[in-house]
Amino acid sequence: MKILCACNAFKGTLTAAAASRALAVGLRRGGAAGARAFPGIADGGDGLAEVIRDCRGGTFLRRRVAGPLGSPVSARFLMLPGRRAVIEMSEAAGLRRLGGRRKDPMRATTRGVGELMRAAALAGAREIFVGLGGSASNDAGAGCAAACGFRLLDAGGRPVPDGAAGLAALARIEAGPGAGLFRGVRITGLADVINPLCGPEGSARVYGPQKGASPAQVREMEKALARWARAARPLLGVDAAVLPRGAAAGGLGAGLAALFGAKLIDGAAWVLENSGFARALASCGALVTGEGRFDRQTLYGKAPAAAARLAAAAGKPVFVFCGQYEPLPLRDLRELGVRKVYPLSRLFPGLDTSRRCGGLLGKAAAAAAREIGAAVD
Repeated sequence: MKILCACNAFKGTLTAAAASRALAVGLRRGGAAGARAFPGIADGGDGLAEVIRDCRGGTFLRRRVAGPLGSPVSARFLMLPGRRAVIEMSEAAGLRRLGGRRKDPMRATTRGVGELMRAAALAGAREIFVGLGGSASNDAGAGCAAACGFRLLDAGGRPVPDGAAGLAALARIEAGPGAGLFRGVRITGLADVINPLCGPEGSARVYGPQKGASPAQVREMEKALARWARAARPLLGVDAAVLPRGAAAGGLGAGLAALFGAKLIDGAAWVLENSGFARALASCGALVTGEGRFDRQTLYGKAPAAAARLAAAAGKPVFVFCGQYEPLPLRDLRELGVRKVYPLSRLFPGLDTSRRCGGLLGKAAAAAAREIGAAVD
């Protein structure tokens, strides 16, 4: 019986396709001859555009845009047939774009994301899908909006500085002439989380510390995002602070919804539907999936959980390989259909699992092949 290997990207280490291949090769080496690699899965974070290109074709275009701290970076977006484009916000404003520099969540900006959106629209895209995940920023998409022709002004009518810190002085948001480029362009945000922008489960309190924010900065950020939500309310018509999925990518989800009329959807479900995952799963007896870190956040919109739920609904056992594992309650693992988790950090203590991830994934899969194969037979 076939075993489907379909992984999310191992951030900063392996692409989704490379991780899937490493597991399939390892399983076959261990005796599971039916193991096959799917091009990969994604949820809006790193690897989204590559997964869609591998499954649906398309052409990558490159542009020089602002990185998360303002320095220019070379970023790409995917043009698909039918005048559609796929953009990963992390290409311009992701943590991986810091290049070893110190995290600065109060200053980090999404300006480069807006520049990619402009480039896609100028290239003829009439529908733009924006992957929301892996961000270094927490500016509610303020930089993105500014790059697309919106004016974010303080009480004196002056543009506020980039980053979450600049939102502390925000008084109003206006659509400038440049924003007209997006009339008639449908924008969809592919979110990797379901959290709202503000509050105990919001962007600042839940994700700010991951981006380097201190407790004091988290409090400042929460106030700044709430101020942005008040300024955006006349444009959105509802309270952006409580919009589901608004926290995605440091609040870029809320920014796209409020200023561009974007629809925010489950990114993992969209990728699975548009990649042919269900068809591939139907012909297999088990799913092997994984990502860099498998923990509670995986349950709330991440691709491995979405793929596992589909497999569990079809009665197929699920096995997870990951770099790091924060143990989940048994009831959550059962709900995902997960039989066993294989964390590289525990299987190979003392080794640099990020540097040697591909080889160690293959080695771990080879050792587990008999166990996984027995669950399928």
